[in-house]
Amino acid sequence: MQIVDAQIHTWGTGLPSNLSHIQVTHFTPAEAIALMNEGGVDAAIIHPPGWDPNSTDMAFQAVRDYPNRFAIMGSLPLDEPGSREQIANWRAQPGMLGLRYTFLHEPARRNLADGEYDWLFAAAEKAGVPISALATDSLAVLGRLAERHPGLRLTIDHLGGRGGLTTLKDAEAMTHIPELLKLAKLPNVAVKATGAPGYSGEAYPFPKMHTYLRQIYDAFGPSRMFWGTDITKMPCSWHQCVTMFTEELPWLTQPDKQLIMGDAICAWWGWNRTGGA
Repeated sequence: MQIVDAQIHTWGTGLPSNLSHIQVTHFTPAEAIALMNEGGVDAAIIHPPGWDPNSTDMAFQAVRDYPNRFAIMGSLPLDEPGSREQIANWRAQPGMLGLRYTFLHEPARRNLADGEYDWLFAAAEKAGVPISALATDSLAVLGRLAERHPGLRLTIDHLGGRGGLTTLKDAEAMTHIPELLKLAKLPNVAVKATGAPGYSGEAYPFPKMHTYLRQIYDAFGPSRMFWGTDITKMPCSWHQCVTMFTEELPWLTQPDKQLIMGDAICAWWGWNRTGGA
């Protein structure tokens, strides 16, 4: 069974602007590989963070240095006209799987609701470029976009929640779940079950979170539910993030685990790890 982390950040300079991340000036691919080896993680998908302007270059270097262990979900500036022209060939870049955006803050949240980014979803659908989005307050908007663009593979980040951009825990952090589950009817929408331990006020194995993971599993199924960590925000080791799913969720069958822990994300985002990204 391949273990593929659906989201990590790596960086070489600057402190994370999101204070829930470890406040260090570097977490390099080499550092990540050492921890992945220790935790039994085969591969990870890097989401270059905005606080390090060189993080995308670092991610491309990681793809070269560690073949089949890293891939990338990048981004293009949404306010630059030239970005539109780049989407058609976005996946031609080595290791690049798709695009990832955050729509939690203004003006991005408002622009999404007002239709100013509709071109992004249309262009991504046409080019076969998956999009991943952190957009807790905009789940209904994303649902309408997914319905309008049935050929687009859209992924909702961090169980639909705010990731580390909230201090709320357990049930208080999961009030959006009913809105998330409504999206399951759309076959082109999936969920990254990333960062679950970070939402919990409990210790490992974070039992209160199991309820929400089961709800997502029941609604989306194992082919549209992707394990991952956002490891630099987690209150536990990479190994415990793995075993929370592989050992502590007895309702997951072995075929379910194979999908959720790696096979499904590789299929959804088109990462052929045996043949290279």
